[in-house]
Amino acid sequence: MRQTVASFMLIAALFLGGCRQASVPRPAGYFRIDLPEKSYIRFDSPCSYSIEYPAYGNVNPRPTDASDTCWMDIEFPGFRAMIHLTYFDLSGNLATLTEMSRELAYKHTIRADAIEERLWSDDSSRVYGMLYDLKGNTASAVQFFVTDSTKHYLRGSLYFMAQPNEDSLMPVISFLREDIIHLIETLNWR
Repeated sequence: MRQTVASFMLIAALFLGGCRQASVPRPAGYFRIDLPEKSYIRFDSPCSYSIEYPAYGNVNPRPTDASDTCWMDIEFPGFRAMIHLTYFDLSGNLATLTEMSRELAYKHTIRADAIEERLWSDDSSRVYGMLYDLKGNTASAVQFFVTDSTKHYLRGSLYFMAQPNEDSLMPVISFLREDIIHLIETLNWR
């Protein structure tokens, strides 16, 4: 009996003593991101195009000294994100602008794990271009250019005003990528 009690006490001590763990500080957590419902507003640019942009964004013109460009930003204050848009009139410079867009996307290869290219072609709207989807901790997560190949050229890039961390930004990147695709699909040249 004495041996049974001693065994029981030993087993109880092991169970109770084994449950103690040194307290360790937890890593910083990320805030929950509440994504709004998708809704869009038609915007007639003073440049030669119109688009539909997300209602939870604000269109802000970016002043520039260049007379042949039209720059603006779609700002998303709730996400600390911005889509930079740059419009150019084509005048025999399609190849130069397309190469510039490719170079700007591929400047991120230092930090990018991969860059996926998605060719864009819509004959009915005369919208042709490329969507660059940058994977990894890059400064810009999505870039694109679209053109009608004769008069108009629009380039865009998504940036966050935060240190790049793909894991924490992925829900917002995916959400805004859909908005960029919607912007391209609703683009009309004038």
